[in-house]
Amino acid sequence: MTLKKTLAALSVATLPLTLAACGGDNSGSDSASGSGDGIVTVNGSEPQNPLIPANTNEVGGGRIVDSIYAGLVYYDGDGEAQNELAESIEPNDDNTEFTVKLKESKFSDGSPVTAKNFVDAWNYAVANDQLNASFFANIKGFEEGVEKMEGLKVVDDHTFTIALNSPEQDFPAQLGYSAFYPLHESALEDMDAFGQMPIGNGPYKLTEWNHNQDATVVPNEEYKGGQTPQNDGIKFVFYASQDAAYADLLSGNLDVLDAVPDSAFDVYEADLGDRAVNQPTAIFQSFTLGENLEHYSGEEGVLRREAISHAINREEITDTIFKGTRTPAKDFTSPVMPGYSEDIKGNEVLKYDPEKAKELWAEADKLNKWDNPTLEIAYNSDGGHKSWVDATTNSIKNTLGIEAVGAPYPDFKSLRDEVTNRTIKTAFRTGWQADYPSQANFLTPLYKTDGSSNDGDYSNPEFDKLLDEALTSTSEEDAIKKYTEAQEVLFKDLPAIPLWYSNATGGYSENVDNVVFSWKSQPVYYNITKK
Repeated sequence: MTLKKTLAALSVATLPLTLAACGGDNSGSDSASGSGDGIVTVNGSEPQNPLIPANTNEVGGGRIVDSIYAGLVYYDGDGEAQNELAESIEPNDDNTEFTVKLKESKFSDGSPVTAKNFVDAWNYAVANDQLNASFFANIKGFEEGVEKMEGLKVVDDHTFTIALNSPEQDFPAQLGYSAFYPLHESALEDMDAFGQMPIGNGPYKLTEWNHNQDATVVPNEEYKGGQTPQNDGIKFVFYASQDAAYADLLSGNLDVLDAVPDSAFDVYEADLGDRAVNQPTAIFQSFTLGENLEHYSGEEGVLRREAISHAINREEITDTIFKGTRTPAKDFTSPVMPGYSEDIKGNEVLKYDPEKAKELWAEADKLNKWDNPTLEIAYNSDGGHKSWVDATTNSIKNTLGIEAVGAPYPDFKSLRDEVTNRTIKTAFRTGWQADYPSQANFLTPLYKTDGSSNDGDYSNPEFDKLLDEALTSTSEEDAIKKYTEAQEVLFKDLPAIPLWYSNATGGYSENVDNVVFSWKSQPVYYNITKK
C-alpha cells in the first residue's frame, strides 16, 4: 500500500462491518461452559500482563485489548487502514509531521476521548519503557525513560500533532496498532490496577476476567465507530490444550476456534464441512537460538545456526504434521505482505541439505568443539506445538548426530515470562502475527536493535541502517528494495531460524453465523451473530 493510497484511505468515512480486527486455578480451562444467549464463546489464552495496549505484545492479551480499545484507524478484512477515531490525519509536505483531528467519541464510562488521552498514553509508554515503546522511536524527543516527547503537541481537545525525526513511509498505517490506542485518564493513577479492569473506548467493554479461566466482554454502548458488535458479547475461554478446545467446538460448547490442533488436521475439514477455515494469513513461525547461549555466539554461532537450519526438513514436516496448513518459509515475513519475495539472496540456507548441514557443523567444531550439550527448543504445551517441535528436533538429531529435544512449558505465559525476563537457557519457539500490513512490522519489532519483540537481543548496525532507509523511503517500491536488502543481512546472521508460514486454520459451531477470519488470522469478533 503506497503512502498516497494509505492517506487516501484515511480520508474517507469508516467502512461498516468489514473487519475486526478474579480467580481460578493455574491449569487453564479444560472445557467451556455454555454462555448466555447472544454471548459468543471463543478460544483464548491468559494474557501475560494487565490489559494495557502499549504493554501487550502477545496474542492472548491482544485479542482482548483489540476488543475493548479503539485507535485512530483500524484495518479492514484486506488489511487496509480505515478511519476509526480519526476524522483526518494530514501530513506536511515531506511527511515528517502529521496533524490528527479526532471525531467526537467517548470511553465506556461516558467521558470524552480527547487528544490528551492519546498524547498522555504514548508518553507514558515511553517514560515507563513498556513493551511496545519502540513503536514511538521515530517521534521527536523519543528516548528511553523520557517523560514527554517533544514531537507530540496537543492543539485542542480534538487536535494534536505528531512530529517525526525523519519521514516514515508507512507511519499513518501503523496508527491502528494497539500501541497507539488512547488511555482513560484514570489509568495514569495506577496502571497495573487499571489494567485488571480497564475503561476502554472500543466496540466492547470488559466485564469479567477470571484469571487462567476466561474473560468476558460485552458491547460498549458508548462506541460509535465502524466495528459495532452484532452479538451480545464475547467470552474468551483460556484452554489448557487446543485438543480440549476442539472437542468443545465439536460438542457445541465453543462457538469459534481460531487454531485447530495438529491432532485434528486430518479430520477437521470433514468434521466441520463448510464451517472449517483454512486460508493464508500474516503469521510467520521460527525458533530463536540467542547468542547468549553456549556455542551460539560469534562465527561459531552463525555456522551452527546455518547447520541446524539445513538439518530441518520443512517440506516433510509441513506435509506430514500440518497436512498442508503450513508453507515452508522463504523469508522473515509473510507471503501476504506487500513486496514479499521467495527469491531473497541467502535464503538457500532454508533448504533441507543434510550434507551441507554436517559440513557447516564440522566447520564450527574447528572453532570450538561441541561438548555434547542437548539442543532444547522450548514451547508452550497449551498451544499445540509438541508434534512439530518433536519432528524438528528429530530431524536435527538424525542429521547432525546430536541430542535434540523439546522443552515444554505448561502455558504461553510461563514461557513468555522467561523469554521476556531473559532467564531462558534454551532455544525457544518464536514467531509473529502482523499488527499492520507492512514488512516493517515483522522486521522492526523482531530484529532491530532494542525492538519491542527482539527476544534474541539481535543487533546489527547494517540491518538497522537498511531498515531506517526503508522506513524513510518516499515510495513503497523503494521501501521494498531496502526491506529485501535488510533480509539479506538476516540470512547471513540467522538471528532466528525461519520455519514456515501458518494458514488460519479454525472453525465454528452450528450455533453462530457470519464468521469471517481477517487477514491476520483472527475471527472478526464483532461481526459474529448467534442463531
